[in-house]
Amino acid sequence: MPPILPAVDKTYAKGLMWFRRDLRVDDNAALYHALRACRQLLCVFVFDRAILDSLPREDRRVEFIRESLVELQAELHVLGGGLIVRHATAEEEIAALAHTLEVQAVFANRDDEPAALARDAKVLGALANAGISFHSYKDQAVFDRDELLTKTGRPYTVFTPYKRAWLAKVDAFYLKAYPVRSHADALVRPASDFDSPVPTLADIGFEKSNLSQLEIPTGSQGGAALFEDFFERIDRYHQTRDYPAVRGPSYLGVHLRFGTVSVRQLAGVAHQLSLQGDAGASTWLGELIWRDFFFQVLTHHPRVGEGKSFRPEYDRIQWHHGKHADMLFKAWCRGRTGYPLIDAAMAQINQSGYMHNRLRMVVASFLCKNLGLDWRRGERYFALQLNDFELASNNGNWQWASSSGCDAQPYFRIFNPVTQSERFDPEGKFIRRYLPQLENLSGTSIHAPWTTAPLELEAAGVRLGDNYPLPIIEHAEARARTLQRYAVVREAKGGGKGDA
Repeated sequence: MPPILPAVDKTYAKGLMWFRRDLRVDDNAALYHALRACRQLLCVFVFDRAILDSLPREDRRVEFIRESLVELQAELHVLGGGLIVRHATAEEEIAALAHTLEVQAVFANRDDEPAALARDAKVLGALANAGISFHSYKDQAVFDRDELLTKTGRPYTVFTPYKRAWLAKVDAFYLKAYPVRSHADALVRPASDFDSPVPTLADIGFEKSNLSQLEIPTGSQGGAALFEDFFERIDRYHQTRDYPAVRGPSYLGVHLRFGTVSVRQLAGVAHQLSLQGDAGASTWLGELIWRDFFFQVLTHHPRVGEGKSFRPEYDRIQWHHGKHADMLFKAWCRGRTGYPLIDAAMAQINQSGYMHNRLRMVVASFLCKNLGLDWRRGERYFALQLNDFELASNNGNWQWASSSGCDAQPYFRIFNPVTQSERFDPEGKFIRRYLPQLENLSGTSIHAPWTTAPLELEAAGVRLGDNYPLPIIEHAEARARTLQRYAVVREAKGGGKGDA
């Protein structure tokens, strides 16, 4: 769909913009089209009880949304509009509100997660029964749904050819920003009984998290500040991205998740720099393309979002289960595996809701291929913990790690947690930050404390089995069991079998 349509007459006297995963004014596709189509436009956000009621009462993501809404509402006020905020079941509230406000159309940016599609289908039906139109637009991705298909008209299942097609198709047309502000005169303030401040966390049954202590910036201003910071070091991204103790990533994941930044803007900058030969920008652009890739996998194969392996034969694997498996999973969740890099990574996600991308791969491999536990258990835990949780990317990455997914790593590629630690945290800086009980160990000993001489352990104040656990599993033995476990789906073709 072209990002900018030719000028048309106003179609509707009054419309309603439904903000969801797009909490910004600038370069917002649905908002732009709504402003062009309506003589008057009201705006709404619903704290959807269908999603929120099952969450823990202290959730960083809910607080991030709430703080971002405060900024969004203030910005809409400056432009002459407002933001109605409700705490209700969205599939019921939107139709009811549209009827009460006497609008002729509702506008939203689309969300292709299965639950969101089911919700929108119900909203569409309810609005249609009331004679109200519903329009949705692409905003989460540069390309989505059927925009990139193979020459035979099928969705891509391998990333590299998808990336080639993405780069061949993308141009300034697809990356151009929607000029929202030039049409903002259609925004109107809601009537006084609808024009209330954004509710507090307590108003919707939540408590403050540690979001402010973590200094995670919220709203479009926070996203812009993070991107400005990243822009100064994007040229080194390809060199720094794998080292968790280095400020290498953009940290924009949560802003992409809730749309407080525009993916078109980010991809546009990265693409332009890439064309100029910037290796770091090119590598980072590849990460944005992976995100689009996982979106289209979920769109065309929604079963992956319902707990099914992309490769059905991988559902034949007999994962470790029972009380011992539960004990192993609990140790993994709590960062008590005895492998410092794994435990530090789990401490990071538990304390902050963030985990470095390299570590996401390592801990996922450890769960599936060292502990022999079902990848779905890890996927669900990350879905609960990650600030930037997106179903498509979370599922795609977990299935990649377990080798069950689209364009997955080979089943025999099993990350060695000690080797990974030595390679990507050579001085143990990341481990020391999250496991202070190991901070006095030497740079070599910190990667595998159980191999350290007793005198050194004593001098460092490390008591294995007491203030730091012994390894819950031996890597070489676990690797052998994994190869046996994956034998049921082993491909006939040969290949190397080694640790990464």
